[in-house]
Amino acid sequence: MVESSAFVTPKLSVQPDVRVLGAREHNLQDVDLTVPRDATVVFTGVSGSGKSSLAFGTLYAESQRRYLESVAPYARRLIDQAGVPDVDSITGMPPAVALQQQRGAGNARSTVGSITTLSSLVRMLYSRTGDYPDGQPMLYAEDFSANTVEGACSECHGIGRVYTVNEQQMVPDPSLTIRERAIASWPTAWHGHQLRDVLVALGYDVDVPWRDLPEKDRDWILYTDETPFVPVHSRLTLSESKAAIEAGVEPSYSGTFVGARRYILDTFANTKSASMKRRVAQFLTAVICPVCDGKRLKPEALSVTFEGFDIAEFSRLPLRELATILSGVVARLEEHGAAFSGAASPRAAWEEHVAAGGSSPAAAPDVRPTPSRAPEKRAAAVQLASGVLQRLRPLVDLGLGYLSLSRTTPTLSGGELQRLRLATQLSSDLFGVVYVLDEPSAGLHPQDVTALLGILDGLKGGGNSLFIVEHSVAVMRHADWLVDIGPGAGEHGGRVLYSGPPDGLADIEESVTRGYLFGGRGLPLRAPREARSWLRLENVTRNNLHDLTVDIPLGVFTAVTGVSGSGKSSLVSQALPSLLGDRLGRDVPADDEPVSDESLLADAPERLDGRVAGPVTGVRRLIVIDQRPIGRTPRSNVATYTGLFDHVRRRFADTSEARSRGYKPGRFSFNVAGGRCPTCEGEGSVMVELLFLPSVYTACPDCHGTRYKASTLEITWRGRTIADVLSMSVEEANLFFVGDEEITRSLAALSDVGLDYLRLGQPATELSGGEAQRVKLATELQRAQRGDTLYVLDEPTSGLHCADTDRLVAHLQTLVDAGNTVVAAELDMRVVAMADHVIDLGPGAGDAGGTVVAAGTPAYVADKGVGASAGYLAAALQAAINVTPL
Repeated sequence: MVESSAFVTPKLSVQPDVRVLGAREHNLQDVDLTVPRDATVVFTGVSGSGKSSLAFGTLYAESQRRYLESVAPYARRLIDQAGVPDVDSITGMPPAVALQQQRGAGNARSTVGSITTLSSLVRMLYSRTGDYPDGQPMLYAEDFSANTVEGACSECHGIGRVYTVNEQQMVPDPSLTIRERAIASWPTAWHGHQLRDVLVALGYDVDVPWRDLPEKDRDWILYTDETPFVPVHSRLTLSESKAAIEAGVEPSYSGTFVGARRYILDTFANTKSASMKRRVAQFLTAVICPVCDGKRLKPEALSVTFEGFDIAEFSRLPLRELATILSGVVARLEEHGAAFSGAASPRAAWEEHVAAGGSSPAAAPDVRPTPSRAPEKRAAAVQLASGVLQRLRPLVDLGLGYLSLSRTTPTLSGGELQRLRLATQLSSDLFGVVYVLDEPSAGLHPQDVTALLGILDGLKGGGNSLFIVEHSVAVMRHADWLVDIGPGAGEHGGRVLYSGPPDGLADIEESVTRGYLFGGRGLPLRAPREARSWLRLENVTRNNLHDLTVDIPLGVFTAVTGVSGSGKSSLVSQALPSLLGDRLGRDVPADDEPVSDESLLADAPERLDGRVAGPVTGVRRLIVIDQRPIGRTPRSNVATYTGLFDHVRRRFADTSEARSRGYKPGRFSFNVAGGRCPTCEGEGSVMVELLFLPSVYTACPDCHGTRYKASTLEITWRGRTIADVLSMSVEEANLFFVGDEEITRSLAALSDVGLDYLRLGQPATELSGGEAQRVKLATELQRAQRGDTLYVLDEPTSGLHCADTDRLVAHLQTLVDAGNTVVAAELDMRVVAMADHVIDLGPGAGDAGGTVVAAGTPAYVADKGVGASAGYLAAALQAAINVTPL
């Protein structure tokens, strides 16, 4: 613990300090802490040190608890179920707002416009100030929303596309017979056999080529909505079936026929299996809705324009362009008052062209703008346009100007989502609250961090306090107050090493952070490796990549960098795996994550064009390690994902007591009935509905979080139960299973990527994107290295302390030393400096990006000085010349 002088009330605080006494949440070791209000307070420390437990699990949780306590007696009844932070007391804590990292939502109707509430303002702008065709009555704001009955196109119901099922897709090879599965859209296994048996019973020949069947028979089989229920004789030909009927042979069973189209539509609408939904979705053909032209709105709404754009066109524009348009609108209205639609509008050139007798371009809308506006309408236009502009500016400042209002949230990264919410808070005009932020710099290029700091200062300047969990050295240096937790992770952390102005950390020898904040700590430079061979991607088109050709060296570590939105993920996480996977003849494995109908159908799949040019030598395996969760429920955890739990269960099943009771390894699984707790079904927790707040999980009242029946927990191995093992950290388990190579191999891999502090049974829902990615990497590291694998990673160091970053990069280098290839999208210039080859994308974001501005060794890219990364990379190389290795 630091000396008491570190906790002296700072002069910058004009409010009572926030004081914490006896915080013991998770690994916190009875922490006492005092931090100022009206200040930027940064919590730092190595991954797993306890900084999130202090900022979110203690301070924010207590603020939320007090809010619930003040709401209603019903809420107070739920507080004990939801849990309270383990702390003796907290004083001076204002109301808090949490902005945490979060991956994109699965709802394709959720957009940038909806989560920032900008869409509501834009709809009001069109409703109150839009240019209406002559004779059309004014529409309400909800008439401009595709998510309402009032506004959605009646043909496509607000999706923008209509879907058909055609014969060519359902029957791709008409030379096959129905028994040979000519109808590819029908199910496989027993259900498919049953449908064929019913067809035979109905008098159809399933053993002749599909193309030889009469057209009326083909149409009925594919498109009928009839569902006849008939007795059938299984697996017989048409002639054999007729003979069996004449002979009076008893039918095998009775079955129902479902036409091929109806099977697709019914399965898509009703199946609970994500993989089955994806399978039948491929037989649906999406075409642009002929009524709304893909714009999702009814014709009346699309006939209203603002500055020559209908609301769908307006919502598709990049945010920075919207800001430019609205700035011009506000300036014209305030300066001239009367003239609203004139020569300065974006489509004025077209209007003048038509007025002069020119022909109307096909793409131009049929609009007759109002030449002037009533004073009250002009005032509304100024107010609404100014309101939209006010909310747009912080988004553009945070480097999100390349997004559009119609961009769906499933396509956004966790960093983009958090920055959207952060910028939105600037418009909330909240005063006197604490914003608790989870690594707001994650996913940001160094160039964009400066804008982030300005946004944070804006929130603080509005009379608020900022409590930030952060690893960025730039954010630490910008802080008013620094709280360093550590010194290590798990049980080796949980102590406040320092609390005070950032400069004071230089005197704390125990701190790992100080070596990075003040220089001298890190990975030493190494000479770049020579490429073994090259992989060329040609004519790549994906998102903002247009006809891009790029050479990727094999047998080395390549970092792909560039400003946020420059196309890194499009190249590294999408184009490269897909194109190379096709060349290798292997699909990139798909998961069975829950998926909504709209996620599959609302938008056509993003176009991906391109090819791998020339031979591919030295690569046989392609492994994509991304930041998607390793599971969606508490049932999935570190032990099950890595496979080590299979070995653990066998150890318990091999004990004499387990054998005498007849317990098999399955008895010790919480995913199957038998030994698991029947109340929570092995999850260890139950969901508590809070009605007006998101539901929360709390420990099961019967098994108290152990997941198992009491009888299962009577079996011990080396004095511990199976629940005890799941409660162990990776570090503890390494000591407990010493000498057991099958188990320690997995544990050592988890330790190698800096996850010593995770519990073996830690639910997937508690892991950050970065932690999930490292669990996946550890799972791969435990396998024997063959030297022929290409590893693709998307920002692998996101969410890591500098020390943990160095540790992870060192292990990525060992993969390359073993003959493998690593390609990573990366924004940390310290990591980019350690690469053998750098590909810098840009020069800007969105439409201003998508090109290779520099490629070569880190020194070459830094020296060339082209692109936003060059200067930052040069500084990182200079800082790495004289470092003390971790």
